[in-house]
Amino acid sequence: MRFLCILVLIAGAAIGIFYPWAMSNFSGHAIGTYRVYEGGRFRPVTAQLAAGDAPVRVLVDLTARAERVAGQQRTVLTLTAAAGGRTALASTLSFNHTDNPRQVSPQLPDKIFRDEAGVIEAVTPGPYVFTVGPGDADGIDMRAVDLILRAGTASVDERAQPVGYGLMGIGLAGLVLSLVVGRRGGGHPQNPNSQPPPPRWGRNGSPRA
Repeated sequence: MRFLCILVLIAGAAIGIFYPWAMSNFSGHAIGTYRVYEGGRFRPVTAQLAAGDAPVRVLVDLTARAERVAGQQRTVLTLTAAAGGRTALASTLSFNHTDNPRQVSPQLPDKIFRDEAGVIEAVTPGPYVFTVGPGDADGIDMRAVDLILRAGTASVDERAQPVGYGLMGIGLAGLVLSLVVGRRGGGHPQNPNSQPPPPRWGRNGSPRA
């Protein structure tokens, strides 16, 4: 029972957490990484995209002090992508759901937070201009911002996370229940062979003095 609950818990974590993360970060192939903010200045970048690159996943890495970003509810960055005078993607990024930011260096307090700006489903061949700017969040001490483009990325099934979280809840509840039942059961039954031997009697059937 307990082993089965652990398996359900692991399966739920794989479906609800690892699968969306792996699809977002590793599916498809990299087009390029572009520095859009450094030295206190934002600058637009141009990337040449081909029709075969679709769908293109747009990711943003923010290097900043961790305590300023954690728990942030406002928009930290805005992003637009345009081609041929048309907006192909517009997004706001808050980075508030990043549980495990990457560490820049053990000696520095800065962390790298990643957020997904969205996916460009259909690509018109030609140059795409990506413009990243500040949001309305205050006190974000940004060191650098990088734009990451990945081509041919697979889409994440929207049902994966609810199913995964549901399995995690079932596995955790079953594990807790099995622990409670095990404690109430009093452990293993006592071995009769472990009882001390009966007292020895004398020749006349009376106990020795």
